Amino acid sequence: MVSRGRGEALFDCALRAGFGKDTRVPSVGDGATWIADQIEEKFGQQGQFLVDFYHACDYLAAASKVCAPDPRLWLNTQKARLKANQHEAVLAALALHVEPDTVADLDAPVRAAQRYFSNRRHQLNDQGAREQGLPIGSGEIESAHRYVVQQRLKRPGAWWRIEQAEAMLALRLNRVNDQWEPYWQDVIKQAA
Repeated sequence: MVSRGRGEALFDCALRAGFGKDTRVPSVGDGATWIADQIEEKFGQQGQFLVDFYHACDYLAAASKVCAPDPRLWLNTQKARLKANQHEAVLAALALHVEPDTVADLDAPVRAAQRYFSNRRHQLNDQGAREQGLPIGSGEIESAHRYVVQQRLKRPGAWWRIEQAEAMLALRLNRVNDQWEPYWQDVIKQAA
């Protein structure tokens, strides 16, 4: 239920930003299935979900320690392959080192990486995104979260009730997104 509500909120935000029948909606996320599903459900063919490059690299970094005597060289090679849309080469490099089924999932970083990339092949298009001038990472959003949300909520001595925090954040987001005046105009109209 929570993810469905977030999909609705995302769609409403896209509408306010000018989403229309000819609009493409590129999105970047950590590969969580519910996020990609919401993009597909809300935007259909106009949506384009891309796995965050840096989250993908976390899987490769963990696997690199098993896959090569020089993990950094191996990792850099796989990163370059991801950026060049050579996903099958990444999967082939992982396949050479997949742990046996007798190894627990928690102790099998290569198997985890192989599963992650195999299940998300259709969400890997870093080369295409870069050619279109689109981001391949969600760092800007995560940075904004620290600036907009955490900076306000995590002040020393500050405490909030959930309902107050949500209202305060809504105001803060309106200000950051240059929607302060339109927001208050709507409030005045609704009060009249």
